[in-house]
Amino acid sequence: MPARRIAIVTGGNRGIGLEVARQLMKNDVFVVIGCRSEAKCNDAVGDLSRGGNNVAGYVLDVSDSKSVRAFVDKVARHHGAPAVLVNNAGIYPGSRESRVTDTGTQVWRDTFETNLFGAVRMCREVVPLMQKPRYGRIVNISSGLGQMHQMGEGSPAYRVSKAALNALTKTLAAEVASDGILVNSMSPGWVRTDMGGDEAPRTVQEGADTAVWLSLLPSSGPTGQFFRDRKSIPW
Repeated sequence: MPARRIAIVTGGNRGIGLEVARQLMKNDVFVVIGCRSEAKCNDAVGDLSRGGNNVAGYVLDVSDSKSVRAFVDKVARHHGAPAVLVNNAGIYPGSRESRVTDTGTQVWRDTFETNLFGAVRMCREVVPLMQKPRYGRIVNISSGLGQMHQMGEGSPAYRVSKAALNALTKTLAAEVASDGILVNSMSPGWVRTDMGGDEAPRTVQEGADTAVWLSLLPSSGPTGQFFRDRKSIPW
């Protein structure tokens, strides 16, 4: 394990991402959050700094490969190679009542650009940095709506993008199994955030807990699995 663990949390300026960053900081991890704008980064870092000075934030658009490369390069140059990557950035387009037949192609593309390809871009830049010290923890924030085990109707672009993210998790976990890198997905459940709404039953603390646990797994920990509340669940 690196002497100083550095974690990247995408979409870290609000909701579950912000809480993951906060909890990781409490575990003596230096956290770098990625945000869509400098103003959002500054506000979030100011908030998190009340819990310690082991935090930084830089502009990141996971749907833009150049932005991802610049972000990861800045993290490596200023803070060191990341030991943890939490792919939290995501979008939930349309309504829960939307259907495949009334969801436009651009909605599908926009959803996949962030929810799947954003994670792909981050992994493509970060994994080689983890392979050198042979240590890494990658956590993909997925959703129960992406479970093939109980796939249903509504929110099709979101559902399919999260199912694809789970497939990415399995594929990457197998590829890096011998490199000391553990890759897992987790479902935070229905959480009271801007995305989840005020009626959601779970707090951000509850939603973030499993992601933090997976970020801090020992070398003997699981990989290539899907979790909710620290328990493995079907894909």
